[in-house]
Amino acid sequence: MKEIKINSVKAWILASRPKTLSGAAVPVLIGSSLAYNDGYFAFTPAILCFIFAFLMQIDANFINDLFDFIKGSDGEDRLGPKRACTQGWISTEAMKRGIAFTTMTASLIGFFLLFFGGLEMIPVGILCIIFAFLYTAGPYPLAYHGWGDLLVIIFFGFIPVGCTYYVMSHTWTSSITIASLACGIVIDSLLMVNNYRDFEQDKQNGKKTLIVKMGASSGKALYLITGVIAAELCWYFAFNGLYWAAILPQIYLIPHILTWNEMVRIGKGKELNRVLGKTGRNIFIFGLLLSLGIALG
Repeated sequence: MKEIKINSVKAWILASRPKTLSGAAVPVLIGSSLAYNDGYFAFTPAILCFIFAFLMQIDANFINDLFDFIKGSDGEDRLGPKRACTQGWISTEAMKRGIAFTTMTASLIGFFLLFFGGLEMIPVGILCIIFAFLYTAGPYPLAYHGWGDLLVIIFFGFIPVGCTYYVMSHTWTSSITIASLACGIVIDSLLMVNNYRDFEQDKQNGKKTLIVKMGASSGKALYLITGVIAAELCWYFAFNGLYWAAILPQIYLIPHILTWNEMVRIGKGKELNRVLGKTGRNIFIFGLLLSLGIALG
């Protein structure tokens, strides 16, 4: 890679990890489509939810970049995409300022969302910020103790899907519960391939991910299972007359299984980063298909 100037725009773009941002867009897209189907959709709160989700995803990426560097988890043997602090692209002081900026900006967007969602959105916003830090920071970093997958389901499923719908409707439905669960599980496939790729390094660094606890071979099975469960959960929508929302997400299984086959073939090493990129694409495909199916309903 061409030499990157310290604290440059390119450095910040790389630190934001653009390939992970589908995880921010998809939940809001699904929540908005459910609001549209139920007659609650409103453009302004939907846009604010998108901006808040993107900012919090970038904020979390900055926090992980900084604290994994401080903990020494991102050494020269790192297999995943290069991290900004480790590579010296962004200084630790600049990263701290970047985290403060994204946190405050996300909080400002959250403040405007209060006009639509009500004061009950305050604790939700606070939890999003707190857990963005607790994931890799503090004396008990949750990602280092096997809580990552559960947090993905909560903070990339129930909170963004459910709250996007809630700020427009001020209610919660069984369809939101299923959509939130399916969304969180499919996005967890991104964490699965990350943790599968990093199994050896995580084990050496004392990072007790689910795959470290269960063994490397479990990673391949769990990756496949997450995608299948997410797609099959969508059959629930057929009971509510949203037949396209049940059928269309099944198409996602084609690229998911093909990507899983590639993951199995590669086995280990930096080549798995190709699988990471394709997984992000597949998650976006799932979100589009489910959202289109809901809208058609």
